[in-house]
Amino acid sequence: MADFEVSVIIPARNEARSIAQVIAEVRNVFQDRFGYEILVVDTLSTDGTDVLAERGGARLIREDRRGYGRAYKTGFSLGQGKYLLSLDADLTYPATAFLPMLELLRLEADFVSGDRLSGLSPDAMRTLHRVGNGVLNAAFRALFRFPIRDSQSGMWALKRSVWESLRVGSDGMPFSEEIKIAAIRQGFRFREIPITYRPRVGETKLASWSDGWKGLAHLFRLRFRRSSMPPL
Repeated sequence: MADFEVSVIIPARNEARSIAQVIAEVRNVFQDRFGYEILVVDTLSTDGTDVLAERGGARLIREDRRGYGRAYKTGFSLGQGKYLLSLDADLTYPATAFLPMLELLRLEADFVSGDRLSGLSPDAMRTLHRVGNGVLNAAFRALFRFPIRDSQSGMWALKRSVWESLRVGSDGMPFSEEIKIAAIRQGFRFREIPITYRPRVGETKLASWSDGWKGLAHLFRLRFRRSSMPPL
């Protein structure tokens, strides 16, 4: 196994307009600071995303099973770093935020999540998405009694040892909230830091109404289902 300190996992499907710049941002941030790898998990792209990812220096992983969570599960299982970092392929999240996240992991945290909402600019997110995020955040706080600010954030940094101990069922968009719940319920040191959030490049894959309802329903299932998960 290669000796990487950091693995950056980027799920991608038809993100040819942005993937090269996303990879370049990561490379520019890390440079010679860490031993790192960039894994692009490509889920059946048809626009050349895979070619551009390899050309940019990423390790390409082909995943024929679609799903946001499925892509991360595949990427996390194949990443070789001590720390696992998540990043969208659409340029919404700034790779520079990884540096303070990693510092927290070294000093006082096991899982660090980016908070997009505390300083969100008006043009970075559509109104419907803002409202949906507000509803999901309120439900998360009420159901799990944890003062999270951005339960739907897709930018996180966690220790490999944490991921290896988590059980996360969702293969879809609810993976983002479920991985946080699993880490919190198991007593890992969870932190949030404010991050910049930028307008998306390319066509959104998020279906506002259906994905929002799925996320809300998933929160209720996680809270009330019978399982061997640690109690609140």
